[in-house]
Parts: sequence; C-alpha cells; structure tokens
Amino acid sequence: MAGYRKLGRTSSQRKALIRSQVTALLYHGKIRTTETRAKEIRKVAEGLIAMAVREKDNFDTVKVMAKVPRKDKDGKRVKEVVDGKKVTVFDEVEKEIKKDRPSRLHARRQMLKVLYPVVDVPKEAAGRKKNTKKVDMPAKLFDEIAPKYTSRNGGYTRIIKIGPRKGDAAMEVLLELV
Repeated sequence: MAGYRKLGRTSSQRKALIRSQVTALLYHGKIRTTETRAKEIRKVAEGLIAMAVREKDNFDTVKVMAKVPRKDKDGKRVKEVVDGKKVTVFDEVEKEIKKDRPSRLHARRQMLKVLYPVVDVPKEAAGRKKNTKKVDMPAKLFDEIAPKYTSRNGGYTRIIKIGPRKGDAAMEVLLELV
C-alpha cells in the first residue's frame, strides 16, 4: 500500500499538480479543490509552513554599500553623455540587508524546490508585462505567514467541505490557512 494518494496521474503530473496547488494556497491563502487533492496538498503546505516557522528569525542584518541609479522627478534614470555614449548615473547608498544563516538558506532552497515562481500582475494591466513583479514566495513564507503561526504547533490549514461537484459528484472542499 502506498504512503500517498496517486490522484489518477503519473508521478510527474502529480508532482506538478501538488506544486501548483501549494503555491496557489500560500499565495492566495485559500483554494477550492477536491477532498483527496486537499489532503495531499495539506501535507506539503504544512511542512513548508513548519520549516518557515522554525527558521523565521535565523538571519543576520548586514550593512552594505550599493550602487543605485539616480532618478529624476518622473522616476526615470538620469543619463549623462560620456565619450559619446549615454550612461546611467549611479549613487552609492548604504543599505541594510538580511543575510540568511546556513540553515535558513537551506530551508529557502527546499521551499524553492516545491514552490513555483509567482508573478504579480496588477488588475488594471491584465495581460501586459508592464508593472508586473516577481513575488519571492520563501520571503513571503518567512515574513508574512510564519509570524502568524509561531505560537501554534502544527495544524496550519483547515479543510471545509463545500459539497459535491456538479459534473462528477466529487466532494469539493475549501482548503485555507487558519
């Protein structure tokens, strides 16, 4: 007997399905799916959240000097002509960054193995590449989701039954973060 549900798919399809559903759950906070899928997704999602809770404060803050492009009042980069070429003007700025300790870095890489990259598209520019930005899902796990669950020992998700689906009568559920 298998230790997991096959979901009627090949292993590559099953892994892709679980990865996409877990990414959607952590990005949106809740998803609607069938009961058997939800039980499989729950295992993976709770493991990721537990890892994030364990490693959320495991970093050092470091001050670094960074080159930042100078911008004008419209937010565009300032250019100047050097040797007949237009070149962007840079300023040196001191920034504070979070530097992961080895165990947190390992946790981040384990999360990236499971989570798909997410691109946030604003509603007014739907279908366009302009103003889209990549969402750092491990950072969201560490900074937004993990602090909510520090006092909890597991049980980060909830399954609420909705009812049978109209097409095939499969039990539909709402899987959400508690």
